[in-house]
Amino acid sequence: MKIVTILGARPQFIKAGSVSREISKQSDLLEVIVHTGQHYDANMSDVFFEEMKIPKPDYFLGIGGNTHGAMTGQMIEKIEEVLLKEKPDWVLVYGDTNSTLAGAIAASKLHIKIAHIEAGLRSFNMKMPEEVNRILTDRVSSILFCPTQTAIENLSSEGVLSWNCEVQLTGDVMQDGAIYYKKIAQKPAGFDLKSEFVLSTIHRAENTDNVIRLTGIIEAINIIAEHTPVVLPLHPRTKIKLNVLPVSLSENVKVIEPIGYLNMVWLIDNCKIVMTDSGGLQKEAFFFEKSCITLRDETEWIELTKYNFNVLVGADKEKIVSAYFEHEFNSNFDIDLYGEGLASAKIVNRLVSY
Repeated sequence: MKIVTILGARPQFIKAGSVSREISKQSDLLEVIVHTGQHYDANMSDVFFEEMKIPKPDYFLGIGGNTHGAMTGQMIEKIEEVLLKEKPDWVLVYGDTNSTLAGAIAASKLHIKIAHIEAGLRSFNMKMPEEVNRILTDRVSSILFCPTQTAIENLSSEGVLSWNCEVQLTGDVMQDGAIYYKKIAQKPAGFDLKSEFVLSTIHRAENTDNVIRLTGIIEAINIIAEHTPVVLPLHPRTKIKLNVLPVSLSENVKVIEPIGYLNMVWLIDNCKIVMTDSGGLQKEAFFFEKSCITLRDETEWIELTKYNFNVLVGADKEKIVSAYFEHEFNSNFDIDLYGEGLASAKIVNRLVSY
């Protein structure tokens, strides 16, 4: 059986790494990895693949840095060429990027079975391109591998029983990766904080492209940093936006350059609390038993807010500060929300037996 895996961003490669390790255990499975090039990432060198124990892509399409429509259209064309050449039994896609949608569309037109990992997630915000991508990908997939029961409920409310597809609750492949990578995590070079610290990331366009929202977040971070140092790996887009704000980061905020995943795992594992607008980091905080203040108005991971591991504060300065100093988070992380690290094995076993 041949599987073509479509990836376009570094987080997708990290997720796919867990599944690829399971595929490699099956002697009758062959995986062909296609990197669309959607997100150029200087950290994704040969060293990245070696350190992360991830197979290198078999194809690099070099498509990125364009409008959503142009990028997606070019990807469909190039992915179709690969699929016609490789003739796979399955196309495997992850999450909600333009690469995900392009892979699903190209495969569906060629009548190749599609498996969607992280299916059923919804923010219910149709202004997010990711929401459009994940809804359309779910609709044309043959198997929907859902990370949570909430994802299955989302699909049920959309009428999935009439879609002629299979829905499987697998757990989350990100937890598989967290368990694996914790063992080989690396302290960032030059990191010298001896005390507890807050780990924060800000990169989502809804925050960085809105002066009012970004100002509120930075003002809150500065207040919190007076009490506990805040470590901020600074996304390039955020760095540019900070230059035009009416407020600047205080000296108690330790700004560091973007870091590799193994460094980020170390920071998550060693921080006091996480404060982020990242979707993935919300879950990783839970995997490493850390509370999370989420700088967004909604989240796809509503089970984290339901069980009070995560609190949504938007970009409101007062809410952010109150969440840090006053909110009483759930400290019992024994609950199984994401599959306890068995998701990848369940996915591969189902593909083999389909």
